[in-house]
Amino acid sequence: MSYDKIKDLYNSIFKSYEKPCFDQCIKKIKDLENYLPSNSTFFSIVNSQTMGFEYVTKNFKTCLGLDPNLLKQKGLKYFWARMHPDDLKVWIKAMDHLMEFTLENIDKAKRSSANYTWNYRLKKADGVYVNIVQNTSPLAFDSQGKPVVGLAHYTVMNSHVKIDMTASIKILNAQNEYETIYFNNFSQKKLFTDLISRREYEVVRFLALNYSSKEISEKLNISSHTVDTHRRNILKKLNISSTGELVGMLKMNKDLL
Repeated sequence: MSYDKIKDLYNSIFKSYEKPCFDQCIKKIKDLENYLPSNSTFFSIVNSQTMGFEYVTKNFKTCLGLDPNLLKQKGLKYFWARMHPDDLKVWIKAMDHLMEFTLENIDKAKRSSANYTWNYRLKKADGVYVNIVQNTSPLAFDSQGKPVVGLAHYTVMNSHVKIDMTASIKILNAQNEYETIYFNNFSQKKLFTDLISRREYEVVRFLALNYSSKEISEKLNISSHTVDTHRRNILKKLNISSTGELVGMLKMNKDLL
């Protein structure tokens, strides 16, 4: 996916016609940074309207070996250019899902207590990709209640560990404790789209509806033997031990279909 396409999609997700004030937030982060030691995390204030960074803490260089001033000058396009190419398409889809869920399922009055988490791989100055877990809290909203400025906290993790790309939303409940109200494993979806064929995907869809091999064969105009062959191949490709386990996973993760 090209970076121009990413830019267009990002703009459509976070489109807003207002410019909220967040100068006070930047001042507080600057004050806090005077007390922050060097460690494996860093913070930024992300402005989705300008696709830029209003502020980046000093630990950005400590963690990634990169100049924070360069990040502020070049904005999100520079950040995306350092993201692993295989993660870009999944990441932008996760952003779309998170925003859609927020606008449709979280009351405006509660959005300020929402907290968003997702992960991806980012290239350091030495060319090595590391896992980044990003946790973002909204700082400013437009009149429609869309979060347009956020305080992002990035944790850098071991580059040798393979981590599924997931996204989640937590919100404070009545007990003033965070509870998860949205979770999606986008790596599982990627398995379906990348590892199985179009015909196997059709078989999967009917399995999720509890169709038998005979019924699927009639729907797809193929033999029952061919359906069973597809089922075995699907289980092998997805490293799943039984059709029952596959169907159970599909029913728990309907977004896979």
